[in-house]
Amino acid sequence: MWGALPALGDFAVVCPGGMGRRLPLHSWGWRGQIDDLARMPSILRSARPWLRIDSERVYAVGGSMGGQETLLLLGQHPSMLAGAVAFDSVTDFGLRYEQFARSPHGRMLQALARVEVGGTPRTDPQAFVLRSPAHWIREVADSGVQLQIWWSDADEIVVNQHTQSGRFFKDLQDLQPRGRVAKVTGSWSHTAKSYAQLQLPGAVAWLGLIPDL
Repeated sequence: MWGALPALGDFAVVCPGGMGRRLPLHSWGWRGQIDDLARMPSILRSARPWLRIDSERVYAVGGSMGGQETLLLLGQHPSMLAGAVAFDSVTDFGLRYEQFARSPHGRMLQALARVEVGGTPRTDPQAFVLRSPAHWIREVADSGVQLQIWWSDADEIVVNQHTQSGRFFKDLQDLQPRGRVAKVTGSWSHTAKSYAQLQLPGAVAWLGLIPDL
């Protein structure tokens, strides 16, 4: 999805796979996954010792589940980031579990979530709360880290985005965040093609990693 974007600026991209408590690819904000994300700079130094990493210029960019985990990383490890961009993100995972019913393959997703989390929002509410960026919104507001949030009113995967990213942005603004916070809204589809053509170029340009396109 990143294509030639890194060649336009002075940065490298690290794309870790999602690994949950029980499930691969459906990490859904598991704390262990977030801790692994926080270790990425040290992992990269060990794996590529020739690569120079500026610890003052570490950024997180993610969409969908990756957007959820970008916000969780910012909330739980704010000191490591110089900026973050999240698009099409879940911010209230308990609500998302209920909204699965109106999504494609909703019953299957609810079943996977029960396996990964270990219950439902009714039987284990705290587990869903801890995977929700909304729970960490005060830490995000106090971090001073620049943050851009994207959401679409045509999102066919994370439906009712006004109740997810939209609400998170409003609540964050109400807390008077210390860092620069911006939103981008529109009517794009929740697809890898959209990320490659719209969100990722816009994100790295907003962060100042490439010249204006």
